[in-house]
Amino acid sequence: MRRKTWTTVLLSALTLAVVGAGCSKGTAETTGTGAGSKDNGGKPVEILLGYYSDGKSDAKMKELIDKFMKKHPDIKVNTQSAPYGQFYQKLDTQIAAGQAPDVWLSDGVYVMKYAERGAVKDLTEWIGKDLKKDDYYGLDFNKDAKGKYWAVPQGIQVGALFYNKDLFDKAGVAYPNEDWTWEDLKKNAALLTLDAKGKKADESGFDPKNVNQFGLTFFSITEGWFSVMKSYGGGVLDDTVQKSVINTPQNKQAFEWMVDGMKRGIITDPVDLKSFQSSMAVFPSGSAAMRIGIYARVLAANEAKLNYDVTLLPKGPDGKRVSPVIANSWVVNQKSSDAKAQAAWEWIKYWATEDDVQKEWAALGEAIPVKKSVANSDVFLKAGEKPANRKAFLDSLEFAKTLDNNAVWEEWVGKFNENAQRAFLGDAPIDAALADADKAVQKVLDDFYKK
Repeated sequence: MRRKTWTTVLLSALTLAVVGAGCSKGTAETTGTGAGSKDNGGKPVEILLGYYSDGKSDAKMKELIDKFMKKHPDIKVNTQSAPYGQFYQKLDTQIAAGQAPDVWLSDGVYVMKYAERGAVKDLTEWIGKDLKKDDYYGLDFNKDAKGKYWAVPQGIQVGALFYNKDLFDKAGVAYPNEDWTWEDLKKNAALLTLDAKGKKADESGFDPKNVNQFGLTFFSITEGWFSVMKSYGGGVLDDTVQKSVINTPQNKQAFEWMVDGMKRGIITDPVDLKSFQSSMAVFPSGSAAMRIGIYARVLAANEAKLNYDVTLLPKGPDGKRVSPVIANSWVVNQKSSDAKAQAAWEWIKYWATEDDVQKEWAALGEAIPVKKSVANSDVFLKAGEKPANRKAFLDSLEFAKTLDNNAVWEEWVGKFNENAQRAFLGDAPIDAALADADKAVQKVLDDFYKK
């Protein structure tokens, strides 16, 4: 396999696709006391820790870092934090220049990008020695085809079906349950879709171009087409994540399901989403009865004071169920000295093994705790009044799949989306859109993996 250097991808950092959000923070330095590793001469080992954040999470992270240094007086931690997009633009530039943090928080979809480009350290030996794998969710989501582990999860995001109970009650429709198929979802979504005149999707005179309330909203790989394609037996890449498998009968069937729902006005299409402040605002605003959403979407739903709950995503025609999962994770810089790398690993162990750390971070409500004992406790399961069925997120991890992550994830997702939108908007037949997507995605893969 050919590995591209970070210098050759520096330009791509300037066009990084922003898929998260936070608030701007500069570089900060903190010190403390505790037990850790020492550099030559008995001086504290000084490391740089990088992460993306918003104001609330930034304050909590710094608090946890202070506690870490009190336990490890031989380690001094400097921090670098910023909003999501800014953080990753700067990080790619730093990696190319050999100046990246010693340990940083990687979006789960980027772990293999860093691993395959030689930017992060293989953690297999350390994980085997210091962590009990059965105690954690998500460790295997960072394992490559050769069995090597490249990161330790910081927090888990997994998809589930969110539903607005008030809209269901008003329409007299029974709440979703774990037996639903995607066809069941569409059938019920039609009863929950209303145009400007109050007509339902299957009623005579319904206007699919003038919908006030959608039965289902979804968008993006994570919270849209990935789960549908996978549960229909399709997908984008094969197990090697180096070959496209887009142009298949299973994917055609999944696309027929999606396109039909969009044409009928039941599911939000790309044009519908443009009428909202953001694609993520449709469900919290009460404009959709259901959505595919990762755990983090609980925050917006709660802030909007929705009367809602969650359940498992529907099954495909053969009974297969797939939830998208992202394990945002800690990685260690491959170029860090042994002393700095060991100090970085102490931080990762502290995060993963200390129950208090896991509980304090879980209290923010941003992610599912990675330690099973904490995730299965009232700290997570009863963290708030809604959603009542938080266990659905943990149950979804049993059939969760990563998003075909590889070194060129952003590039192939972009090519796939371009062609998928042509089908969603009716600008191209499904067969043509899938064939073109297959060729475009395979070219991205070949440009990186083939000599």
